[in-house]
Amino acid sequence: MACCLESALLLLLLLLLLGSASSTEGNRCVEAAEACTADEQCQQLRSEYVAQCLGRAGWRGPGSCVRSRCRRALRRFFARGPPALTHALLFCGCEGPACAERRRQTFAPACAFSGPQLAPPSCLKPLDRCERSRRCRPRLFAFQASCAPAPGSRDGCPEEGGPRCLRAYAGLVGTVVTPNYLDNVSARVAPWCGCEASGNRREECEAFRKLFTRNPCLDGAIQAFDSSQPSVLQDQWNPYQNAGCCFLRVSSMSILTALALQALL
Repeated sequence: MACCLESALLLLLLLLLLGSASSTEGNRCVEAAEACTADEQCQQLRSEYVAQCLGRAGWRGPGSCVRSRCRRALRRFFARGPPALTHALLFCGCEGPACAERRRQTFAPACAFSGPQLAPPSCLKPLDRCERSRRCRPRLFAFQASCAPAPGSRDGCPEEGGPRCLRAYAGLVGTVVTPNYLDNVSARVAPWCGCEASGNRREECEAFRKLFTRNPCLDGAIQAFDSSQPSVLQDQWNPYQNAGCCFLRVSSMSILTALALQALL
């Protein structure tokens, strides 16, 4: 019971930071979040990164999260969680700014993505760190091999690269080149960096950033996943598989309602 209560409180913290489900009812990001909540493994891993990335930052003040722990929890989420559910959270489609902002906030950008800096650093800094990292370098190479445009192929992208591209992109979340959505009015993604102060390596910097911001193969893979998301979630949704923990069986709005009623008793 203590485990269930702790998970429910972590989920409540996430809802309070991102907004309740009632304000975004019917959008795919809410559906993806509820499908993850209904899956024991997905919800457990999600609670872990919420605790590391949001809980401590919220309790100790802005900029106080331990970024290394947050990113480690995010890597675990994508490495061990059901891909259909983790990808649904990462690539859910949005038609309005409220949904897009929820999507942008899903993976704790204040801790895992941008941090406390007011301005993004040069992309060369995280790129150099990634290329020296035994963890990050192969993930970046996999992303380049799976998502970079391939002029000689039929559609200009790696053959059958859509699912592989999304897996490789998800593999970068939690590394020093963690990408995220840049705003709530588009689906543009990129690491938290720019190329204004890249000196004589400007071309290298721009080439790296364009892998995210101007990449038709990545854009196409995300759009293809979005079009298939309803069937993916339908296959995964099983609201009774975790009957032992009642807090995780109900929707996010039900949790808020139950806690509000409890406070009035």
